[in-house]
Amino acid sequence: MEYNQSTVNYWKAFVLPYTFALEELKTKFEIMNREAQFLEDYNPFEHIKTRLKQPESIIRKLERKNLSPTVENAQTQLQDIIGIRITCCFVEDIYHLKEVIENREDMEIVEVKDYIANPKGNGYKSLHMIIKYPLSLNSGTKDVFAEIQLRTLAMDFWASLEHKLYYKYEGNIPDYLKDELHDAAMKAEDLDNKMATIRQDIDDIEACSNQILLPL
Repeated sequence: MEYNQSTVNYWKAFVLPYTFALEELKTKFEIMNREAQFLEDYNPFEHIKTRLKQPESIIRKLERKNLSPTVENAQTQLQDIIGIRITCCFVEDIYHLKEVIENREDMEIVEVKDYIANPKGNGYKSLHMIIKYPLSLNSGTKDVFAEIQLRTLAMDFWASLEHKLYYKYEGNIPDYLKDELHDAAMKAEDLDNKMATIRQDIDDIEACSNQILLPL
């Protein structure tokens, strides 16, 4: 798909505030992690990845939704132009981080979809959040929507594999591979549960050790 320079500049100007918002949000989440590490000796998450939809991708999504490919429609109808994927070690950390986000005053949760409590039919698990972030610009404040995905390492590995297969087979994954994927999703869940048990055992041992070391 080719565009004239005027159209290119038009969409570049639209995407620019989303670029700024993504940079700010990534920094804020990294600060959350560093603060927890310093104050609590605890990292809520292991990895953070960001994604900005390019104009071509925005236009295609609008067309799939049978909407005119305009800046106005992109701004009002799409809430995932920017995305942040945060990978945690434990399921418990996901819900802790969700609570931290809920309590912040610099971003507002618009929608939550809990695919951990209610996995998709193919086995996909993740916690999705749409947030509204007030971006301060020289021209004033602009509300920007962002999609945040919270996953464990096991969930992320499974989702990456499913994504590759989806595009390899152009959405028509063979039934036997769907069954294998679903089985792998169950094993990923077992791994998350096992890791949670090990973590609890470690916490119990540390609590017991601290009690023993307390002075009489």
